[in-house]
Amino acid sequence: MTAIKHALQRDIFTPNDERLLSIVNVCKAGKKKRNCFLCATVTTERPVQVNVVKVKKSDKGDFYKRQTAWALRDLAVVDAKDAVKENPEFDLHFDKVYKWVASSTVEKNTFISCIWKLNQRYLRKKIDFTNVSSQLLEESVPSGENQSVAGGDEEAVDEYQELNAREEQDIEIMMEGCEYAISNAEAFAEKLSRELQVLDGANIQSIMASEKQVNILMKLLDEALKEVDQIEIKLSSYEEMLQSVKEQMDQISESNHLIHLSNTNNVKLLSEIEFLVNHMDLAKGHIKALQEGDLTSSRGIEACTNAADALLQCMNVALRPGHDMLHAVKQQQQRFSDLREQFARRLASHLNSVFVQQGHDQSSTLAQHSVELTLPNHHPFHRDLLRYAKLMEWLKNTDYGKYEGLTKNYMDYLSRLYEREIKDFFEVAKIKMTGTTKEGKKFATLPRKESAVKQETESLHGSSGKLTGSTSSLNKLSVQSSGNRRSQSSSLLDMGNMSASDLDVADRTKFDKIFEQVLSELEPLCLAEQDFISKFFKLQQHQSISGSTTNEAEEMDGGNLSRSYTSGVPQTISSEKDMIRQMMTKIFRCIEPELNNLIALGDKIDSFNSLYMLVKMSHHVWTAQNVDPASFLSTTLGNVLVTVKRNFDKCISNQMKQMDEIKISKKSKVGILPFVAEFEEFAALAESIFKNAERRGDLDKAYIKLIRAVFVSVEKVATESQKTPRDVVMMENFHHIFATLSRLKISCLEAEKKEAKQKYTDHLQSYVIYSLGQPLEKLNHFFEGVEARVAQGIREEEVSYQLAFNKQELRKVIKEYPGKEVKKGLDNLYKKVDKHLCEEENLLQVVWHSMQDEFIRQYKHFEGLIARCYPGSGITMEFTIQDILDYCSSIAQSH
Repeated sequence: MTAIKHALQRDIFTPNDERLLSIVNVCKAGKKKRNCFLCATVTTERPVQVNVVKVKKSDKGDFYKRQTAWALRDLAVVDAKDAVKENPEFDLHFDKVYKWVASSTVEKNTFISCIWKLNQRYLRKKIDFTNVSSQLLEESVPSGENQSVAGGDEEAVDEYQELNAREEQDIEIMMEGCEYAISNAEAFAEKLSRELQVLDGANIQSIMASEKQVNILMKLLDEALKEVDQIEIKLSSYEEMLQSVKEQMDQISESNHLIHLSNTNNVKLLSEIEFLVNHMDLAKGHIKALQEGDLTSSRGIEACTNAADALLQCMNVALRPGHDMLHAVKQQQQRFSDLREQFARRLASHLNSVFVQQGHDQSSTLAQHSVELTLPNHHPFHRDLLRYAKLMEWLKNTDYGKYEGLTKNYMDYLSRLYEREIKDFFEVAKIKMTGTTKEGKKFATLPRKESAVKQETESLHGSSGKLTGSTSSLNKLSVQSSGNRRSQSSSLLDMGNMSASDLDVADRTKFDKIFEQVLSELEPLCLAEQDFISKFFKLQQHQSISGSTTNEAEEMDGGNLSRSYTSGVPQTISSEKDMIRQMMTKIFRCIEPELNNLIALGDKIDSFNSLYMLVKMSHHVWTAQNVDPASFLSTTLGNVLVTVKRNFDKCISNQMKQMDEIKISKKSKVGILPFVAEFEEFAALAESIFKNAERRGDLDKAYIKLIRAVFVSVEKVATESQKTPRDVVMMENFHHIFATLSRLKISCLEAEKKEAKQKYTDHLQSYVIYSLGQPLEKLNHFFEGVEARVAQGIREEEVSYQLAFNKQELRKVIKEYPGKEVKKGLDNLYKKVDKHLCEEENLLQVVWHSMQDEFIRQYKHFEGLIARCYPGSGITMEFTIQDILDYCSSIAQSH
């Protein structure tokens, strides 16, 4: 171990200016034994630093390397595990616990003892040595521990100490003065011993010679001690005096502290009082305004508003902890509550009176609007009430019960007022709407308040006077007919007659203007009222798209607006937007039934009015949804639009039904079918109405349904026709349909237009071929037989050898049709075609020209068969193509 210690000192610690004091061979506890050395070292330079160094032997050779170093000041605990039994294990607690197992207990104890000494000498730190034998620590410092520490007895700790430079110099001088100092060390040592004895003797003699001076010194020391005793007595008296001064100063300090504490408390109390006075004191002017303020003048309303805001601020002040326990604060809060209750009652009573007065004032102005299609203007009333908007907001925040009561009263009063105005407005609209028709003249002669128009429209919709969205009421309307009145579903023939006589374009235009004026009057009325409700009742309108456009405007009794209370805080129904819509629904609950009644009347007057109403209503719904999709106006117009769309669909269905049920006279020719002419009228009217309209898609769907029904009905009538040939009925009507579609240029019916043209062309050709078989009947039969023989396989040049088709038979048939007979036959054919065709469509010349072309084609066909089947016979027809052209031209001109 000594050799290892010297090797470590030489190789590792000397280069780092360190001295190795103790070493122990250890390995980590609980792991595979890999030996290393723990070394206790100190630095040679001042200040001295003490370290514990872990040194490990290299695996590749016999040299050592420094692995880890800890400062001794970081060592907290040395645990020897067992103070009685020998145990090589011990723990060192640095930043964490390091567990070691020494190679022997002796080495462990030596190392721990060295750590103890270093701690006592350099660190003066109380390292906790646990489970260490007290005997081991006592042996480390046997008697004068304090002297060893104070005197610096390095020999007790250090085994080796190097000479400093001065000592080396003195030794060198002394050795240079003795020639044999190196050659004869024993003689040199003996010489030094003799010189030391001489010096010791001289020292003893010097001490004995100075005894007198020592006695004098001792005497002086005794006198000094006496002086010290006197000084101590004086210091004691001074200390007593200072103690009394200290007590007085402590009393003064305590008194100053109490004074400071009192001042601090007074400042805090003043701050609390100022806070309560500043925040909970209501000016006398405000109190007077709340109790007696004028709520009719603008100045009085402004004073009441300021006073109400000041009261609300006083009541909502955030009190500090403990304020609510003060009697004065409780009294002030009760006073504020009484003022709030008193002013809230006064404000609610005044506003209720204003609502009632508004109903009376507005009713007096109804007479001037009775003959005009306009609604009274509520702007002055709204302007006067908006002065109270801030007070309503105050009432909403302070007394929601009275706020809700005012809301219900406003809805009750205004709903009755608007109901009278709107019903009178719609009565005027109905009279203007029906005044130009035959049945309208009857309506116009009755008193307006209880007019037959109202009775008629109410009877159409039952006792409730409200459409529920179903078509049952309209179906009842479609089957009613009495006296001089015609229902909308009487028949398309009657509808055509009505359109031509009573319901001309001017009447429909007038209806369109009246319906547009009705919607134009209703829209600003609803929007103005909704804007007023939002501002007056302080309800925010959110521009959010509602997820549904179904009818939410059920008739309400006001119960849905009630709110329950929990500790005075209202529970919101769903949102303020819903509350606005519910208020509007209650106020304008008569708009939707009246609109439905007006729509039913317009539909009864003329079912084609549904086209005008669909376009106008769609435009107004689109405009309202752009403003607010979830508003009352948008929802109501959307519901009415559903009814209008159903009427439109019913109009289309009725036309299709009339097509299916039409009956044609067996004694007269058919001509252009009535429903074909009606479709032309409908399409022309619809195109003029739906130009640039938002609901073009609905019209296109109706076009498709109608045109398919027209096609089917035309074919059905043509098949059932007895007086007029089927091909003529198909040809004329499809030609009319094609001309109509070509003129109107309806993009969604391009395919039907092509189909109509094709059917017209096919039936024209069929009719021409069928008709031309009659003028040259025998000739046609003869050549049909020739073609049949050829088709059976007989060669064309051999047909003339057939008995029934020889040259003699051919000459006999040709002689029966000289030019005169052909002209006579063509003249009869022209008369028959003229009899079949109608004058409206003017297709006679077209058909005659087609027959001429077909006749010439047959003539060429016959000439070709003669040339192929009877070659060299010299047989020809007795008339030429030029003769045919002359005959046809002459016949056409003669008629």
